[in-house]
Amino acid sequence: MKYLLIIIIKLYWSLVPPHRRRMCLFKMSCSKYVYQETLNKGFINGLKAFRYRFSNCRAGAKLIKNPINNQLQLILPNTQIIEEHEISERFIK
Repeated sequence: MKYLLIIIIKLYWSLVPPHRRRMCLFKMSCSKYVYQETLNKGFINGLKAFRYRFSNCRAGAKLIKNPINNQLQLILPNTQIIEEHEISERFIK
């Protein structure tokens, strides 16, 4: 099953051109993150990674500037806070 998920991701990469893919909020794209998790930790963890990214890499995230340390942070729909070094450069601009 692990290899099935990896093949699906590779098909996605080869069939959908980069300009047609959704822009990810995270520095590492969602498909690359799921690919790495599946490759390194197995099918179940890959599915968990997919579920996490799918539910949080969408509308509803809010970019804020932390008043204490002046760093940008992203509040995800599940209320998790992501630090600036994990946020995609495209989303910051």
